[in-house]
Amino acid sequence: MTDQGTFPTSRRTLLLTAGSAGIAALTAACAHPAAPGRAAPAPSGGAIPDCVLAVRSGAGPNYVGRGRTRSDVTEGREGVPLRLELTVVRAADGCRPLAGAAVDIWQADAAGVYSQGRESYLRGVQVTDGSGRCAFTTIVPGWYAGLAPHIHFKVRPDGRTETTSQFFLPDAFLREVYGRQPYARRKAPRDPNAHDDRYRAAGGRMTLTPVRAGTGYRAAFTVGLA
Repeated sequence: MTDQGTFPTSRRTLLLTAGSAGIAALTAACAHPAAPGRAAPAPSGGAIPDCVLAVRSGAGPNYVGRGRTRSDVTEGREGVPLRLELTVVRAADGCRPLAGAAVDIWQADAAGVYSQGRESYLRGVQVTDGSGRCAFTTIVPGWYAGLAPHIHFKVRPDGRTETTSQFFLPDAFLREVYGRQPYARRKAPRDPNAHDDRYRAAGGRMTLTPVRAGTGYRAAFTVGLA
C-alpha cells in the first residue's frame, strides 16, 4: 500500500514558515547526529543537543488512529530488530526535555505491508518520561514502490496539538539489510530513497543513524517541537 496526499515541503517554504509567529507544529532533529558506526550519546544531566527545525510530513492513508500503549510493537513480525530511542524536547525553549508527551509510531513490515482493520502489528504509543525519553522495539521497515522506506511518528505534547513526521534510513544501510531474510524474498531497489520527494525535501534531517546492537540495530534521535 502506498502513502498518498502528502506533499513535499521545500527548504524555502520551511524557512519562511519557521520565521512566522504562532507556529507550534514543526519538528526538529538533533543538530549533531552520531557518525555511522557510533552510538548517539544519550543526553544526561539535562544536557540536550541543539535542535534545528526540520520538514513535517503527513500521516498518510495507513494511519488508523492512536495505537496501543506499548514499547514492543513487533507482535512476532519477521525482520531485522531495531530499537528506536527517542528524546522529545521543546526546541523553542532551549531544547528543554518534554515529559508526558505521547509518541505514536506506525510502519510497514518486512514485506512492505501495514497492519489494517483489527491488526495492530508495528503500531504503538509510548509516553515520554521526565527526561523526555521513550523507546520502541520494532524492525527495520520494508519497502514499497515509489517511496523511501520510513517509520511514521506523531507526537502529542498535550490534548490540543500534535506534530506528524517520519524517519528515513540511509541507502547503504537499507541495501545491507534488504540482502538479509526475510527482506531478500523480494528484489529491493538499489537506491530506495532516490525517487522520494519527501526524502529529498528533508535533506537528511529526518534520517536515522542505526548502529549495531546484538543481532539488530539501535537508533537514537532527538525530536523537537517548536
